[in-house]
Amino acid sequence: MSFKSIVRELRDGIGSMSRRGVEGKHWRIHTRSFVAPDVTLSEPIEQGQWANLPSELLLDIIRRVEESETAWPARAVVVSCASVCRSWRDVTKDIVKTPEECGRLTFPISLKQPGPRDAPVQCFIKRDRATSTYRLRFGLSPSEDESDKLLLTARKMRRATSTDFLISLVADDFSRASNTYVGKLRSNFLGTKFTIYDSQSPNDGAIQHRSRHSRRFNAKQVSPKLPAYNYSVATISYELNVLRTRGPRRMHCTMLSIPVSSIQEGGIAPTPTSFPLYSEDKSSVLKVSKEKEPAISFSSPNLTTSPVPTHSGEALVLKNKAPRWHEHLQCWCLNFKGRVTVASVKNFQLVARIDPLLNIPAAEQDKVILQFGKIGKDIFTMDYRYPLSAFQAFAICLSSFDTKPACE
Repeated sequence: MSFKSIVRELRDGIGSMSRRGVEGKHWRIHTRSFVAPDVTLSEPIEQGQWANLPSELLLDIIRRVEESETAWPARAVVVSCASVCRSWRDVTKDIVKTPEECGRLTFPISLKQPGPRDAPVQCFIKRDRATSTYRLRFGLSPSEDESDKLLLTARKMRRATSTDFLISLVADDFSRASNTYVGKLRSNFLGTKFTIYDSQSPNDGAIQHRSRHSRRFNAKQVSPKLPAYNYSVATISYELNVLRTRGPRRMHCTMLSIPVSSIQEGGIAPTPTSFPLYSEDKSSVLKVSKEKEPAISFSSPNLTTSPVPTHSGEALVLKNKAPRWHEHLQCWCLNFKGRVTVASVKNFQLVARIDPLLNIPAAEQDKVILQFGKIGKDIFTMDYRYPLSAFQAFAICLSSFDTKPACE
């Protein structure tokens, strides 16, 4: 059997499993309110013919698939390999590298892992004003048939004293009780300060706490396996410019979960390997409490360990790269290398703010870690690289969409 035949048969097999999964899903919808008896299956679950492949052959198949399907949508075959059975999933996870190592986005957890060091990951954001949603897609620019890979989606929720951007893996479910919820961005009343909340801690040693917003769910309504937690991983601040005498917006991003040592030679940034699975014991079930709790911050003494290495001393701070004044055009300009084509107050480039005592090369200090800019009506490009993840970069860019009357 040829390699292409194996992949084709693999796709057909996964398709049939997906149909069976849909049928099972309909059954669970009608029976989720009932309690089923705990019975032991008399016969083991049949995993199919592909589960019994020799390990050498299985390793060779998945490695060849991973090397040949390097771009979306063809890379969906790699995800399909991990969906066959447990043995295929384990081998696929061992072969597929992180975005930092290979520069590719494969599994959903890749969106919370640092980007590549050498070249940025190029994406674009499409804004839908009617529904107040923002879709992050992979690619240089939108395709005509809109078949670009959807990475993340955010929905803007206005409140009395703040604005929330709820971020999800899918485009139609923004509930914090869903396993597709990945985090949120919250602003203050003036839109000058923002906080990025992650549904999981980037530090495996940190204790998971509830935020005050997770208590609106009853303990019987929320599964202990679902991420109903919010961890503060970054703060964003815009300088006030009431008199409009300081030029373009000025912003600073404090990445609470990323040490400044990560951009030094040999430095590392937190890299989660999987989404959390919360235990089903009684201690993990959400309790309903009437007293108010502050939002979780990594400076809280309740955490067992610090989210950043103790030797780093401080968190990484990003600042917007200062534009130059163009006399002929009579405007502020930045070199986006062709990725931004429309002038906008939202356009920016972020570089690291470095202490001179750290002795970091000038080339590293001038390296653009995140750039964001407009290319058309409601279409913006987003290019990010190490040590930011796609989720963190997307949340920072979302802060640019919020109204800032005191900053511009």
